[in-house]
Amino acid sequence: MNKTQVAKKVATPALAVGVLLALGGCAVVPPSGPSIVALPRSGEPLQQFQQEDYQCRDYAYRSTDANGASQAATNNAVGSAAIGTLGGAAVGALIGAAAGNPGAGAAIGAGSGLLVGGAAGANGASYSAYGLQGRYDAAYAQCMTAKGNTIQQPPAPVYATPPAYYAPAPVYYAPRPRPYYYGPPGVVYAPYPYY
Repeated sequence: MNKTQVAKKVATPALAVGVLLALGGCAVVPPSGPSIVALPRSGEPLQQFQQEDYQCRDYAYRSTDANGASQAATNNAVGSAAIGTLGGAAVGALIGAAAGNPGAGAAIGAGSGLLVGGAAGANGASYSAYGLQGRYDAAYAQCMTAKGNTIQQPPAPVYATPPAYYAPAPVYYAPRPRPYYYGPPGVVYAPYPYY
């Protein structure tokens, strides 16, 4: 085997692993539970509160269709990575053809398209996961408050003015006055000459 054949045998599995790892970062996992805190009403037994908690978790999971939404978000993310790869390969082949090596241009374009498309897909998947968690939390909170429990509000952000730093007033030192320059005495005419 020559070097080119060895490189192709190594490059193909490495590319496949790289694509799978890039696309794996786009997966959206459905919410596993609420990100808010529910508190039982006064005097409610713990077992009853736990039953209501489980019922509301189930209600929130079913009402948000978490599996379907996460699958759709994952499909969109993978699709944007695939479109980025194909678009990058096409543009890279065109630029490579103009430079005299369309194969290398297509490979470079596909790699950069996968990188950009995968990043865009991962960003979209992150927003989808955040929105899915928000819908789950809203359904859970509605259910728990309908059963008489309370939802602990997150602490409001505190906006404090930055502390004022006081410095002593500047002290101004005036420069020393320049000594007055007295010029040489003028010519004095004596009324009487000294002989």
